[in-house]
Amino acid sequence: MAPRISAAAIPICGACEVKTIQQGIAMAADGDTLRIKEGLYPEFNILIDKPLTLIGENYPVVDGQEKGEIFRIVSDGVSIEGLSIINVGVSYTSDHSAIRVVRSKNFRIVNNRFSKLFFGIFLEKSAHGVVEGNRITGIARDEYNSGNGVHLWYSNNVTLTGNQIEGVRDGIYLEFSDTIRIRGNESRKNLRYGLHFMFSNNNVYTDNLFENNGAGVAVMFSKGIRMTGNRFRKNWGPASYGMLLKEINDAEITGNLFEENTVGINIEGSNRITYEGNNFVSNGWAIRVLGACYSNTFKSNNFLYNSFDLSYNSNVNDNIFEGNYWSAYSGYDLDKNGVGDVPHRPVKLFSYIVNRTPETLILLRSLFMDLIDFSERVSPVFTPDNLSDTQPQMRRIQ
Repeated sequence: MAPRISAAAIPICGACEVKTIQQGIAMAADGDTLRIKEGLYPEFNILIDKPLTLIGENYPVVDGQEKGEIFRIVSDGVSIEGLSIINVGVSYTSDHSAIRVVRSKNFRIVNNRFSKLFFGIFLEKSAHGVVEGNRITGIARDEYNSGNGVHLWYSNNVTLTGNQIEGVRDGIYLEFSDTIRIRGNESRKNLRYGLHFMFSNNNVYTDNLFENNGAGVAVMFSKGIRMTGNRFRKNWGPASYGMLLKEINDAEITGNLFEENTVGINIEGSNRITYEGNNFVSNGWAIRVLGACYSNTFKSNNFLYNSFDLSYNSNVNDNIFEGNYWSAYSGYDLDKNGVGDVPHRPVKLFSYIVNRTPETLILLRSLFMDLIDFSERVSPVFTPDNLSDTQPQMRRIQ
């Protein structure tokens, strides 16, 4: 083995004493920094088993040549920054990743570029880390041979900030991962979900964009979720939605934008959730409720120009709708206090019919449908008779 360079910063380049990343890791001592110069590094299965900092200059290219995983971190205190990582090998048994972090803490994966990948960043039973400012670009065409952009499995106390992800299976995926902070990311044009998480509690999602994904965002079997200031846009398709909530309890969904989705929020088996200050704009359905949803509160939301503001598949309601603005409201405000004098019933009979017979959607905007919707509002038979907003706002809520 070549003699160890005594300096804490080890330069790596074709003309340097240390020519490969693997050689640099082997020579380095705990806490050293590897400065990887601009160039091409055809390497894969790079094991980082000591606390090191890898910094790329002008985005050197680490090419895995489609032979397998590229970086595997198995030590605490590792930082990887400023690399361009390409050509991860496809595997159906081991989920090859550009960077995999295994049972490690205090890691940083910052300002890297990933392309031609299977999985991008895979965190496995790891904690107290930062994934920030990365750009992940895939070419996913089929779910079975594509992976996720950022994948967390049994990982806790991780912050994902300012990442751009597109063209993968799921942009961000969490499973059995608690206390995660996801802020300011853009996840778009992914094959399936922009965000997908299950069995992951006490997580916060703030100021993210989920746009033009195959099926939207899926949130399942979790509790203690807070989603604020996110944008769910242009998720269109027969099985698409801005966000799907399934078996979610004790959550806050506030100040979000749901715009031009087939369904803004699709809700099933979710309870004790506060929906406040959200904007539902130009969706097919703003909110679609599918059974077993209790003690939820919808207040101070704007429902603007949706084909259907609200859909129920039951004539029983145990949720509160209060003080929302409905662009479809046709009531009046004689005392000029800004609150409609007549309660607003947001569930149309036609939406009830479409849920059971989708082919009837062709009759949308017809005079016949307007008539039966009017008759149902006057004398509810099929829709919940206690579902109304008794304080509909006359002006859009700012």
